[in-house]
Amino acid sequence: MKKKILVASIFENKEFESPERAQGLAALAEFTEVRSYDNKKFTGRDAPGIIAIIANSALFERSFYEAAKDLRIIARWGVGYDKVNVDIATELGVIITVAPVHMDAVAEYAIAQWMATLKRLYTLNNLSHKGDFSIIRTYEAQNSTLGLYGFGRIGQETAARAKPLLGPNGRLLVYDFRPDIADLAHEFGAEAVSSPIELFQNCDTVSLHVSGDDTIVGYKELCAMQPHASLINPSRGNLVDDRAVRQAIEEDRLYYYVVDDPANGPRAIHTGHPRIICTNHNAGISIESVIRLDLQTFRQVTDAVHGEKPQHILNPDVLKHPKVQGFLNQHKAIEG
Repeated sequence: MKKKILVASIFENKEFESPERAQGLAALAEFTEVRSYDNKKFTGRDAPGIIAIIANSALFERSFYEAAKDLRIIARWGVGYDKVNVDIATELGVIITVAPVHMDAVAEYAIAQWMATLKRLYTLNNLSHKGDFSIIRTYEAQNSTLGLYGFGRIGQETAARAKPLLGPNGRLLVYDFRPDIADLAHEFGAEAVSSPIELFQNCDTVSLHVSGDDTIVGYKELCAMQPHASLINPSRGNLVDDRAVRQAIEEDRLYYYVVDDPANGPRAIHTGHPRIICTNHNAGISIESVIRLDLQTFRQVTDAVHGEKPQHILNPDVLKHPKVQGFLNQHKAIEG
């Protein structure tokens, strides 16, 4: 059976065609057959002949890994990995990589939403289109207090951009459970706080930069906010209790909630609400970031296919697996 490389359907989106993408797909096709997929999940029946996948958010089940005898790598087109089943991949000898090359785009999104919410742009737009030309109260970034919940790569990129806008008298507060948070915060001219509640109580705007599936912001945290404050969530919709945030906004416990998730599924509750802004998983997507994502994942797949160790391996323990040691550093081309 001829080996296959699968690429997510994002590569068929003409909005993001580029010479780099065309050249990268053509280079992969020199190794073996390249196919686009739109699977929502992968099971054992999908496994035969696949040597590599550039993956979107599809679910990979244990049966897929068990049957995928040729599979070397799943390269995530992005950094989310909750549906890849990393532990199972490690157990069965499949390298999982991420592409942490869109932090700039997400950080700029957070900054843009910070400014838009301070300036009440969404409210002003709605008023104007309804024929209400009122002048309303807005706020300045300088001398305000911005809070970052989560201080990993994207949080740090956001901090670097925010600090000049806050001015010498503004405050940048950060919360993270990492042990070095106090020293790291100091490097960015920020102050570490001891709890999420302290962050929500003291900030004019809070931006979430956290991975994972757990809901970390509920009614209690939202009630700690100031009525003029806004919550920005460029990370994952599930981090915030949707019913709680809608209730809190309707009770004027905060002013805006911005989430980089579409207003469907669990977020359908927000449809039509003028102070809840939903965007379509677009925070990390720009012309430039897509090219970086393409190039990173093309390189990761190419390295694995050629028996080289790819960059940004999420499960480094897999390198000890006999299956992986069997193809690393052997520089064998794919046999058709």
